Amino acid sequence: MTASLNFAAFSPTTYADVLGRSQVMNLGIREMWPGMPRLAGPAFTVQCPPGDNLMLHAAIYRAVPGDVIVVQAGDVDYALSGGNVCAISQQRGIAGFVADGVIRDVAEVREAQFPVFARGVVPVPGKKQALGTLNQPIICGGVSVSPRDIVVADEEGIVVIPAAQQQTVWEQAKQKSDREASQTLIEWEANHHAKIDGILQDLGFQE
Repeated sequence: MTASLNFAAFSPTTYADVLGRSQVMNLGIREMWPGMPRLAGPAFTVQCPPGDNLMLHAAIYRAVPGDVIVVQAGDVDYALSGGNVCAISQQRGIAGFVADGVIRDVAEVREAQFPVFARGVVPVPGKKQALGTLNQPIICGGVSVSPRDIVVADEEGIVVIPAAQQQTVWEQAKQKSDREASQTLIEWEANHHAKIDGILQDLGFQE
């Protein structure tokens, strides 16, 4: 990730306006505790077979500080991680998890304030018997995620910024944010009102 770019500076809503729907994960993946701070960082990707969490447990010792571990799980019947795995990840400087799967020990995760986005909570742990992949392209929340893509997640949703586009997307997001910040609500309303009336007129709407 480019050191000078603070991807957490902008909401997923701003990035979504720049990127479009294809780079936004579906709404089933959400924050696992309330008030979670915005999560942003380069993806360390993991693919786990159904019922197995071995590769996520391997990933926490291979990801570098600041990474977001992004997981494609094989099911939602068995937990990918629990409190100890999250605690070790936090100690090692991992920014958080985004998992197309489920976790357990959510109370411990909440108490530790470790950011985890997942599909839910299941108390049954997965096994550690099968190989998957590390740092290979995966699908998470319906979005293709490659290693070092930038992931930004908060209560508004989760976006994936392709690594090759990160500079351009960040600059466009900043321009959009700056433009919106400089406009008063009265100005926005005037522009919005005119725009909506114009669209209605073009479509032949009559009162």
